[in-house]
Amino acid sequence: MYPYYEQDWSVLPPENNRRFNPAFNMATIRQAFTEAVERVRMPTPTRLRDLIRQIRAARTAAEERAVVNKECAYIRSTFREEDSVWRCRNIAKLLYIHMLGYPAHFGQLECLKLTASTRFTDKRIGYLGAMLLLDERQDVHLLITNCLKNDLNSSTQFVVGLALCTLGAIASPEMARDLASEVERLMKSPNTYIRKKATLCAFRVIRRVPELMEIFLPATRSLLSEKNHGILITGVTLITEMCENSSDTLLHFKKDSGNREIVPNLVRILKNLILGGYSPEHDVSGVSDPFLQVKILRLLRILGHNDPDASEAMNDILAQVATNTETSKNVGNTILYETVLSIMDIRSEGGLRVLAVNILGRFLLNSDKNIRYVALNTLLRTVHADTSAVQRHRTTILECLKDPDVSIRRRAMELSFALINAQNIRTMTKELLLFLEKADAEFKAQCSSGMILAAERYSPNTRWHLDTQLSVLIAAGNYVRDDVVSSTIQLVSSSPVPEQTYITNRFWESLQVSNHCEDKQPLLQVAVWAIGEYGDLFMYGANEDEFERPTESDLIAVYHKFLTSAQVSTTSKQYALVSLAKLSTRLQQCVEEIQALITSFGSHLNVDLQQRGVEFTQLFGHYKHLRPPLLEKMPAMQISRISSQNGESGGSFDDNSPDVIENGVEGAGNGGGGHSLIESNMNTLGDNTNILLDLLGSTDLSAGGGGDLVAATDLSNSVHKKNSRNANDGGATSAPVSHNQDLLDLLDLDMSSTTNAAGPPTGVGGGGGGILALAIGDNNQTSAASANMNNILGGLDLSGFGSGLVDGSAASIPTNGNDLASMLGGLSGVSSTSAPLASAAAGNLIDGGNLLADLNPTAASNNAALVPPRGPKLTALDKDGLLVQLEPVWGPDCMRIYVTTTNSSDNTLDQYVLKAAVQKSFQLQLVTPSGSLLPPGGVITQEMRVVASSNATLRMRLRIQYLLDGKQQVEQTEVSGFPDQVPE
Repeated sequence: MYPYYEQDWSVLPPENNRRFNPAFNMATIRQAFTEAVERVRMPTPTRLRDLIRQIRAARTAAEERAVVNKECAYIRSTFREEDSVWRCRNIAKLLYIHMLGYPAHFGQLECLKLTASTRFTDKRIGYLGAMLLLDERQDVHLLITNCLKNDLNSSTQFVVGLALCTLGAIASPEMARDLASEVERLMKSPNTYIRKKATLCAFRVIRRVPELMEIFLPATRSLLSEKNHGILITGVTLITEMCENSSDTLLHFKKDSGNREIVPNLVRILKNLILGGYSPEHDVSGVSDPFLQVKILRLLRILGHNDPDASEAMNDILAQVATNTETSKNVGNTILYETVLSIMDIRSEGGLRVLAVNILGRFLLNSDKNIRYVALNTLLRTVHADTSAVQRHRTTILECLKDPDVSIRRRAMELSFALINAQNIRTMTKELLLFLEKADAEFKAQCSSGMILAAERYSPNTRWHLDTQLSVLIAAGNYVRDDVVSSTIQLVSSSPVPEQTYITNRFWESLQVSNHCEDKQPLLQVAVWAIGEYGDLFMYGANEDEFERPTESDLIAVYHKFLTSAQVSTTSKQYALVSLAKLSTRLQQCVEEIQALITSFGSHLNVDLQQRGVEFTQLFGHYKHLRPPLLEKMPAMQISRISSQNGESGGSFDDNSPDVIENGVEGAGNGGGGHSLIESNMNTLGDNTNILLDLLGSTDLSAGGGGDLVAATDLSNSVHKKNSRNANDGGATSAPVSHNQDLLDLLDLDMSSTTNAAGPPTGVGGGGGGILALAIGDNNQTSAASANMNNILGGLDLSGFGSGLVDGSAASIPTNGNDLASMLGGLSGVSSTSAPLASAAAGNLIDGGNLLADLNPTAASNNAALVPPRGPKLTALDKDGLLVQLEPVWGPDCMRIYVTTTNSSDNTLDQYVLKAAVQKSFQLQLVTPSGSLLPPGGVITQEMRVVASSNATLRMRLRIQYLLDGKQQVEQTEVSGFPDQVPE
């Protein structure tokens, strides 16, 4: 009989007792019983799929929150009760809730418990939760280091893979240093799965801690000799990261004896991929492993950059890839794109570059708009490398201007400007004008500025240039930037007399078209300037082109229409009012009608127009003999260099050319050599610049102990406006001496006095900030000054001197900074924000106070030159090519801080805004900046005024905002070290 059937079987020895189990003791029985009771007592938790179904069924956000909150409460209760049975399921649901955006931080420790489990399913969910819920900012993640180290030594490859993935995702610098040796050891594992995971983990570790690169460098030698594509692609990725982060490592891979064959190895692998047979394991749309090909091409581009030997070794394979890759599928286009980038970046042969450009030309014909955009973007980056090859695809590029996609049109426009040269300027301008007429509003400003710059550089003759400028003004309408207006005025002023007559007639014809006055304000401004400046040529000059000329009454009627129209802007009315005043000296009749129209503006609601009307009215009364010399023609404005600052031509011109304008003012006066005003930067304050002496013919007025004239000029708003002088400086005769002496009386400039009374401060004008101080010395140079004063009357352009600083008790009645510029130059810029009353303006004109205020905003005394003090330059921010510097200067009643922002990066910064804050014991005033756009090499200036109410030390906090590639960037900084007291 078997022992199994014995009645007392429990006393039998274990080898004969089939029911006896040593592990099945009382503790085990008690645990099994407890778990069974818990399962019965606690309900089974909701499955993940059921939770997803409930959340998706919620009709409102409130219902969804209710479902999530209920489930989170249940999960919290199971965590408190240490429920290990359903921990894995609860963590999975919690991770889904986390991905929906709800807080799930209370599950971090439970994830660590799962990673310590022996079950693979628990480890998988635990490590996934660790990657999602943990990061280096939380101390909890340090607790996982020991668990990772244990699992990296596991005998199961999938557990090792989980640990490597987690380490690459959440490794902190400390954790990476602790486990880097383990990762390096696994990179040499015979298991291909583990080697692939370890190489990817090393890639993430190097990106996180670059100094650990040397640990993994020896292990990379064998990666490129593998046949497994997974190891190859991870090895190439790792080597690429190393070469990009360290020039020493790049040199190591190029020159080290153990890695001398890296370029031939990569070429061999790429050649096998191209010429090898069909491999179903790696085939993607008929292309063998395109992912590996792209990675190899990128690494070849890095290795061949500025390396003739490496470039020579890869020329043939690049040509084979470019010619043998199928282009019917997107996979082939991806490889060709990487090939083009590699060809353009290495020192490739000329024929290979032409092949690359032709590939991009084929991309332009692709129906996929993404491929067309990539082609245009790449051509724009490489057009300077081989312009002639890109020119062959000019027709296709111009066709892209009609593409419905806005991004493609923008890139095509920028590339079109880059292709313009002296040979195709006529054709390209014709196509761009057609584009400009139909373009959206966002394109018109940039396109018009770019066309103006291209025409200035490549125009075949003056008449074509003038016609092009006019066509741009008509096509762009009110979207034209100020630089186009000033550039057109400069061009007309420097043209020959027949061309001036021709373009003035063309301007008049354009004004006869309906809606041109309202919809095209810049055109109106340029037209009335030209008509006022060359009214005699327009009305009575030679009519070689047989234009239909108006009568004087018709002309005045048109001006009356402009000046009384509510749809014409204030700036345009300023131009028209100055032009009308000049016409009073150009026309033979209708002077009374002009006077009546100007006088009517003496009571205008706009203070700037009111002041102009009052002051011009005085020139028709007691001072009518001064009207002809005051309103004579401006001298030709010369330009020495072209600026692409405001044009944003997108690389149409040489990127290395400075984005500034130089104005040469070379004089030959009685007092010695000429003086030149060079605008080294359009927004830099220039000091010690003897502007008035230049305008007077470089006459030395300071002889005999007299004071010099100095100026600090803010030219931020004048891109193409020029400070010029009359070419007839040395040829002044005695005829205008009496008129000039009367002008000195009008300006209240007593050349015999040794001191100057302080004039009222200049107001805020539209053309930027400027300070001009006068200190006129001994009267022994009066006759020379009188002989040259006519230069002021003909060509003074004070559009950049529209803003002064409020000083003393006169701060409550700031005067206008544009009135003298309006009378003399007609280029007043933007209207001012404040002006005196009409009666005060009239009185000041008679006694010279108002006009003198524009030239003498600060006090000058003691017969000495008034030089604005220069303070120390304080660097507030120097980051990523953005330099912000502050120059504090103490004045008599406040500290003036000149802020200069320079962009030395290759990116354009848009919507630039500078905000400042100081302590409560100070009062801060910010003057309007010179602009809000910072192209590469551009500068923006701004002025601050700080008034101290106590002896506290000034500290300033700056907040700088701008758009970079459409993304808002914010920088904050604090500046100290300002001077404590006013220098004596």
